[in-house]
Amino acid sequence: MPTIVLNGEPRQLRAPMTVAELISELGLEARLVAVERNREIVPRAEHGEALVDDGDRLEIVTFVGGG
Repeated sequence: MPTIVLNGEPRQLRAPMTVAELISELGLEARLVAVERNREIVPRAEHGEALVDDGDRLEIVTFVGGG
């Protein structure tokens, strides 16, 4: 099982997956997050193709609306 660091915390994945699959597994709304993998932004258009590899460091930020 791949192990990544997600928002500073180690996390084991159940299987290799894409960024989009990880977002879904976390229960997040894909259009409301930004993802950084190994210090590089992953464009939203690439979430379905970008693989999360063992040892990757990801930061996922959720946008919150309000005023």
